[in-house]
Amino acid sequence: MCGINKGQFRLGVAQVDDALALAQQWLEQLHHLADTGGLTEPSRELAQATVMLGEARARLEKAAADQPGRGDGVTVEAV
Repeated sequence: MCGINKGQFRLGVAQVDDALALAQQWLEQLHHLADTGGLTEPSRELAQATVMLGEARARLEKAAADQPGRGDGVTVEAV
């Protein structure tokens, strides 16, 4: 079984969060365009998808903060 240290884990979560943040921005823009264009139902669906991405990003943040006690595998020793 492969392992991952906390730094690698945090970096992976941060990369996914960045991708979701970009998708969330695009959805917000599409939502406003649809709303301005009078596309009520698509606008509503896009707004809901934007909210769901925000919730997913909050869960990612929680996952990164609630890691098990396994260390980074780095020890410091005074010489």
